[in-house]
Amino acid sequence: MEWVDAIVLGLVQGITEFLPVSSSGHLVLVRDWLSTGAEMDFLAFDAVLHFATTGAVILYFRQDIWNLLQVALRKLGRLPVNQRDITLLYALVIGTIPASILGFFLESVITEYLRTPVFVAIVLFLVSIFFMYAEWRYYLAPAHGEMTLKHGFLVGVFQALALIPGMSRSGATIAGGMLLGLSRYEATRFSFLLAIPITLAAGAKKSLDLLEQGATVDWLLIGAGAGVAFITALIVIHFFLNFIRKYTLWPFVWYGIILAGMVGYVTLFT
Repeated sequence: MEWVDAIVLGLVQGITEFLPVSSSGHLVLVRDWLSTGAEMDFLAFDAVLHFATTGAVILYFRQDIWNLLQVALRKLGRLPVNQRDITLLYALVIGTIPASILGFFLESVITEYLRTPVFVAIVLFLVSIFFMYAEWRYYLAPAHGEMTLKHGFLVGVFQALALIPGMSRSGATIAGGMLLGLSRYEATRFSFLLAIPITLAAGAKKSLDLLEQGATVDWLLIGAGAGVAFITALIVIHFFLNFIRKYTLWPFVWYGIILAGMVGYVTLFT
């Protein structure tokens, strides 16, 4: 892996992690395009990138996280808590379970057999159709519900779909939340908070895998890429939260369809 590879991959991760466009799918495509770097470098890079983008969302939502920690402590101390806040906390815990369980059992199979440009292109197209359906349903029946424990679990099931390369984690959870009756903004906020435990767990697992293999990697180069990912992710989070207050997912629908067509054409006909 060269410096330009680390910077490009960090930029791609920072931009796509919290937009509904699939960071894993874009990394597969970009790595295939770069065609360089040892597998061990990429394993280390994946681990550090997960910590970098998680750090960005923790920093951005630090006040929300602090409030949730206070709610947890008050609940443990049998003190009064705001019902809306404690429901959000429980929903985040419950929502983390599906992806954690499925990821533990299926990640190795998915990594070995599904991380190909053609498969990513197919999934990108199908995801775009899913976003179309979510927007159509949202148009017919605008947001009418509040976060519940059932909603938290079901959004967590949608999050588990992001194990499939090409399926956007944020897109799946936002569209899933919209189908459950949450507003676009509320679904997006919950999606970002729900990302914290699962991305931390993913980074920790990849770090353990790296330590078990005991290889030498260029940490300075990987750290530079992670720094790019961290700063870019902060900017993207702020941009997308403002964007989703005013606009729909339709720009990402067309982006996914166009990208899927381009990848399919390049892969099959060149």
